[in-house]
Amino acid sequence: MNRILNTLVLSAAAFSVLGASSALAQKIPCSTAKLIVPWKAGGGTHVIFSIFEKTIQNLDVTPKIKVVTIPGQGGNKGAKEAAKAKPDGCTLFAIHQSAITSYLNGRIKFQFDNFETVSLLTSTPDIVGAAGSVPWKDLKGLEKAAKAAPGTILTGATFGSTSQFMWLLLEDLTGMKFKYVPFDGTRQRMTALLSNAIQLGTLNVASGRKYMESGELKAFGIAAAERSKQLPNLPTLKEQGIDLIYALKRGIVAPKGTPKGVVDQWAAIFKKAAEDPDLLKQMDAKGTKIEWVGPADYRAWAKKTYADHEKVAVKIGMYKK
Repeated sequence: MNRILNTLVLSAAAFSVLGASSALAQKIPCSTAKLIVPWKAGGGTHVIFSIFEKTIQNLDVTPKIKVVTIPGQGGNKGAKEAAKAKPDGCTLFAIHQSAITSYLNGRIKFQFDNFETVSLLTSTPDIVGAAGSVPWKDLKGLEKAAKAAPGTILTGATFGSTSQFMWLLLEDLTGMKFKYVPFDGTRQRMTALLSNAIQLGTLNVASGRKYMESGELKAFGIAAAERSKQLPNLPTLKEQGIDLIYALKRGIVAPKGTPKGVVDQWAAIFKKAAEDPDLLKQMDAKGTKIEWVGPADYRAWAKKTYADHEKVAVKIGMYKK
């Protein structure tokens, strides 16, 4: 009799655990969540998260995701939509450092503090790029010219964005000074570089590799911890005496107040996707590394990154505390 009772108790306990697990899995009340990308379709962020979308569609996980682009207002339109969404796990937001830079320059009202961090996913390092016509052969030549005639070298950037902050940080570390020319986005800046209308602009492996290999554009260093596999002859900035690592770090956040269990569930889903061999192969081809980081460490990274950017923004008068 006792054995039967024990068996029944164990069965009930097992049912309870399974029920609890099932309940946990059902915390997100949708089969497909909306992942808002606040920039135009076809851009780097949209392409990368579309790869994650397809990968997650093929995984044995619930829910799935659907990428929805909501461009406009420098990312603010999509951020508003995500911030006001119900915090139930059915709306996610694609984010990178532009949320910080655009906040510091007053373009948007939202940054990482307005969301729950889910997971950091990818890292795409910046390259110090130049038009093919510039006379400098390397970073030392550029530095010598910039210091000899400060504020004269035409440098393309979207003002107050990550494409400018890399140069601002480089100025802060080296004493170089550049003359900034505004562009709305990467495509326009690339066109200006290729036509020699400007002299400098940030590049990355995906957007600039073929032009660097053909000689249409020059590259003086990659702001990464190690050399790129696709561009093994391009030295890092650190190798050249400049302690600067600067990469676009793309990740996922959720509306403020999203329960921890829901956040953790999404973090696990994106971790599984980030380990998929086909996804890793596609990211590698784009010169983008997978660097999955969970919710707590992602929050710590966001706070440090904000502090680093705020320091520069205050120094140049962009932001007042």
